Amino acid sequence: YKQFCEQEKELPVFVKPWYLDAVCQFENQSWDVILVIEKEKIVASWPFCLKHKKGFQYSVLPPLTKFMGPYLIPEKRTPKYAHKICAQLIEQLPKPALFQQNFHYEFTDWLPFYWAGFEQSTRYSYVLEDLSDLDQVFNNVSSDYRNNKIRKAEQTVKVVSDLSVEAFFEVAMMSFQRQNLPFPFGLDFFKKYDAAMEKNNVRKLFFAVDDQNQVHSVVYLLFDHDRAYFHLAGDNPDLRSSGSSILLVWEVIKYTR
Repeated sequence: YKQFCEQEKELPVFVKPWYLDAVCQFENQSWDVILVIEKEKIVASWPFCLKHKKGFQYSVLPPLTKFMGPYLIPEKRTPKYAHKICAQLIEQLPKPALFQQNFHYEFTDWLPFYWAGFEQSTRYSYVLEDLSDLDQVFNNVSSDYRNNKIRKAEQTVKVVSDLSVEAFFEVAMMSFQRQNLPFPFGLDFFKKYDAAMEKNNVRKLFFAVDDQNQVHSVVYLLFDHDRAYFHLAGDNPDLRSSGSSILLVWEVIKYTR
């Protein structure tokens, strides 16, 4: 599977072996992968994470993993081949008490999973496909954000990327605290995770900082061969009025061009 991931450049970062090692750090957690092989060649893969708790085994997305799901090589993506291959993948799945995944947004034909008894719900996000004309992109931003958020924030904060992962974690945690939500992982986990992302050169941190060195907002950008993901973000609740979070979104868009 590691060799397959090196050959298939389209594979998202979230299913790379080193990424799965980084997010499956806990003692009760491990990852595995099922494959379909034809004529000694891998034509499809499907990694998954298994957890063990109170005698039960279940499979859900690990922390900080936006999606997993099946991957088929390009020549096997037509219904003629895809339905058969997905059925072969499904047959190999373990039988945990619960199995739940988010599939990649480009994977749209889930009919074989319906036939196999799975349930599906659709979620939506936004993808900016073309950043070649940044002026046009900026003009399509809400006028309130352009004039009252971004322009205002540019007078208040500067955007830097050289602060520590601990500083990032502190501000990101504030957003959860403000909503009375538990943070989904601790600093030790996040530091190990970030070290793996930095080693593989797939991340960049953004901080909005004022003249008093106060961090207003943070963004964690994750990327692979042709996509960038607005991965994590957070704000200091006492400084949200600066508009820095919207400014960081714009700075991330410009960086990913």
